[in-house]
Amino acid sequence: MSLLESGLSDGSISLEHLLEGTRAESGDRGVTLADLTDAIARGGWPALQELPVEVAMERVADYLEEVCRTDINQVDGVRRDPARVRRLLGSLARNVATHVAMTTLAADTAENGDSPLKKHTVGEYLSALRRLFIVEDQPPWEPHLRSRSILRKSAKRHFIDPSLATSAMGADPPALLRDLNLLGFLFESLVVRDLRIYSQATRGGVRQFLDNKGLEVDAIVESDGRWGAFEIKLGGEGPIKEAAANLLKFAGEIDTSRSGEPSVLGVIVAGGYGYVRDDGVQVIPITSLGP
Repeated sequence: MSLLESGLSDGSISLEHLLEGTRAESGDRGVTLADLTDAIARGGWPALQELPVEVAMERVADYLEEVCRTDINQVDGVRRDPARVRRLLGSLARNVATHVAMTTLAADTAENGDSPLKKHTVGEYLSALRRLFIVEDQPPWEPHLRSRSILRKSAKRHFIDPSLATSAMGADPPALLRDLNLLGFLFESLVVRDLRIYSQATRGGVRQFLDNKGLEVDAIVESDGRWGAFEIKLGGEGPIKEAAANLLKFAGEIDTSRSGEPSVLGVIVAGGYGYVRDDGVQVIPITSLGP
């Protein structure tokens, strides 16, 4: 379930309308960062929405343990060490919403004198986890560029729901609120989840961009030949200003004669008002976003 379906978003800003050129405007719904942190830890599981967050987290942990012990072996009949699966999930969680290298994931599977998994074995584990709908890659966007920059074609790695990442790390809402850097990555994963859900209404897709000069954009939504670029931040005047500047720089790198003009450049934030900055970049609360 998206935040719209669970009631934390009112859907007053439509992703489809943004891609049609509509300006973002919405009121402040009063949803706090603590509310969103609880939503990240609880997840979008329909059966868990009415449960206290602590109970919901126990259910998510039980599910993840069942995946490690049983499900991952049944998906393709290959026997895998549950302890190594747990370590791999923990590494994925610590590196959620990043371009984490296979070598990093492999190294993190070693513990107590065990040798790490080989890179190709990690790939097989990840394939099984994708088939179980536990993890999902966010593929790269490959537009035509004005410059000679080289596109990085690696995917970002996410869990299908950020509650799985929270559980795999053994974190809880108070711990996340004390570590805003980590919370920022989990919030990005939450937003990507909702963008995927909302973009399905128009058969769209959600990608990301990274080049060899370090220019990165968190989410690119494509639909019916249109596209929009989004940075994802918890909020704050400084981070929003920096994200807007990054989006404008990115837009200037695109050969729009071949890839088309962006329908929207937006910074998706945790809450507050939806508005358009003087530079044309739109500020979009996730608590107002819908299909």
